[in-house]
Amino acid sequence: MTNQRRALITGITGQDGAYLARFLLDRDYEVHGVVRRSSTETFERINSIRDQVCLHQADLLDQLSLVRVVEKSRPHEVYNLAAQSFVPTSFDQPLLTGEFTALGVTRVLEAVRLVDPAIRFYQASSSEMFGKVQEEPQTEQTPLWPRSPYGVAKVYGHWITINFRESYDLFACSGILFNHESPLRGKEFVTRKISDGVARIKLGRQQKLKLGNLDAQRDWGFAGDYVRAMWLMLQQDAPDDYVIATGVKHSVREFCEVAFGHVGLTWQDHVEVDQALLRPADVNTLCGDARKAKTQLGWEPDVSFKELVRMMVDADLERVRKEAT
Repeated sequence: MTNQRRALITGITGQDGAYLARFLLDRDYEVHGVVRRSSTETFERINSIRDQVCLHQADLLDQLSLVRVVEKSRPHEVYNLAAQSFVPTSFDQPLLTGEFTALGVTRVLEAVRLVDPAIRFYQASSSEMFGKVQEEPQTEQTPLWPRSPYGVAKVYGHWITINFRESYDLFACSGILFNHESPLRGKEFVTRKISDGVARIKLGRQQKLKLGNLDAQRDWGFAGDYVRAMWLMLQQDAPDDYVIATGVKHSVREFCEVAFGHVGLTWQDHVEVDQALLRPADVNTLCGDARKAKTQLGWEPDVSFKELVRMMVDADLERVRKEAT
């Protein structure tokens, strides 16, 4: 018998899943991932580690498939990162968002409970649960007031995790992660939309960048730092919930200023506000207080806001240059 730890990651092909898989492999984990059946493979984020992880087909909408993948992989830890995670889409597809982002959590928890209640479970909760913020900065005790179907679904996922912990004595934790970005972020997200747009404008591939609310403020950190916090939660003696954040907020306008400034451009010359990109109900400001994570987990972010923005712009400059060759 081997003493090697085994982890199962739902959403392994996403930004956080890719960083977490690499993090666990570096700690000699046997890493398993859940992927949905598709006629086209979307494994680009994990291509470099594809031969080091074991992928299983399953679906958050299919309870039996989740039970089977947990039975087959026999993980010590399950990280539930899969969700419909793009906030604007949740307004267009609220029912689908609820199925994946809310009920999907329940199905994964139920699979853990049925197969092996000793498995340690991590749920990816979100700062979008705070929505219309009731205090600043936001802590684990701040009342929740979600402002999108995505936020509402995340609140359900958060509370069902707590419910399973209290009802079945599962080691189930929720990480209330504030916005975390990286070069692996999808282009539909505003941070990556900006870094990609800056690269294309700098290299003459694009003239203008259309954005929505420039005044929205977020607590932005680096995804690579945040997956370390996920792992730390499951190494504790008792399960608990933690806010993971930098404690510093910046506006979309500031993100543009740093990103365009990094390549010697003035953002006002290239950014246009498009009213069609404004949300029906927006979250104006989010800023987290991660003192509990610092005290109990020993976690702090390593990458600063400006380092993050420059990292993303540099990565997109390289990508866009390669597209032309």
